[in-house]
Amino acid sequence: MSHGHGLGTANECKVSMLWNWYTVDACFLSSSWQITTNGTFAATCIGVMLMVVVLEALRRIGKEYDAHVLREFQARLAALSASSSEQGVGGPTSVTFKASPVQQLVRSVIHAATFGLAYIIMLLAMYYNGYIIISIIIGAGLGKFFCDWMTASVTVNKDSGRKDGNMCVGANTNGVEEPSVCCG
Repeated sequence: MSHGHGLGTANECKVSMLWNWYTVDACFLSSSWQITTNGTFAATCIGVMLMVVVLEALRRIGKEYDAHVLREFQARLAALSASSSEQGVGGPTSVTFKASPVQQLVRSVIHAATFGLAYIIMLLAMYYNGYIIISIIIGAGLGKFFCDWMTASVTVNKDSGRKDGNMCVGANTNGVEEPSVCCG
């Protein structure tokens, strides 16, 4: 496709639905995102890497926000439970938590931003440009490294009743368990 700009014709976009290594004149998402120099292609690759890092950050923010909302609810429930036990009310109780409209709105906005960015990244991958796909993979690795540092709470109890003298170790790990870019 040629793009006239009044001063002559611009180079044609190189778009392929087959594996390719196009750099200059490659186009992504629209004809206005046409690579005209090696420098703009390098900037595009770096930008794609950063987009994937931001995607991983959004995923982490969503999980952290959900954990924050649950911690708030558990704190309110603990306070309510303490006051009811002082009044002599006891026994097992089942409580169902439902996010408030504002909490659900925040959760929805985070999800929509994550979903939208994941689809843009998926569309970029569908250009089958080897450099862009490598940039996506590098961005995913960097995003995991910077945005999803695994933490673990380990409880070590010496089981005195065991004849072999071994310890009981339990670990509770916390990390994002979604390997795909588009299906989070």
